[in-house]
Amino acid sequence: MNGPKGALSWPTPKPLKEALTSIEGATGVALVDYTSGMALGTMGGSKTFDLGVAAAGNTDVVRSKLRTMEHLGLKGEIEDILITLSSQYHLIRLLKGRGGNGLFLYLVLDANRANLAMARHQLKKIEADLEV
Repeated sequence: MNGPKGALSWPTPKPLKEALTSIEGATGVALVDYTSGMALGTMGGSKTFDLGVAAAGNTDVVRSKLRTMEHLGLKGEIEDILITLSSQYHLIRLLKGRGGNGLFLYLVLDANRANLAMARHQLKKIEADLEV
């Protein structure tokens, strides 16, 4: 279902494009099904950063965190998972509401250009407008 690297693919072109163009420092975005590990749509990335591979890897992160929360008896819901690297931020936002079960938005940010608080705010807004 994924198009070529860096290409926009079905089913959510508008929200992914909005995330990539409106969030300062965004370099890649994906809609991911964490039950299968498959990227349902991607935009951005590069020859050296494959969003499909990153989506599959971050599926393991989400599954692990959900499993840990279950073992600990934690009842809250995950809003975001943040991974900080020396030059990038990786933001994972689990979708809530109708049709969002098992899906997350994955956003890659250039740490030198991004405002993390604003990126989180904008990604939350994009999630609210997303129709899955």
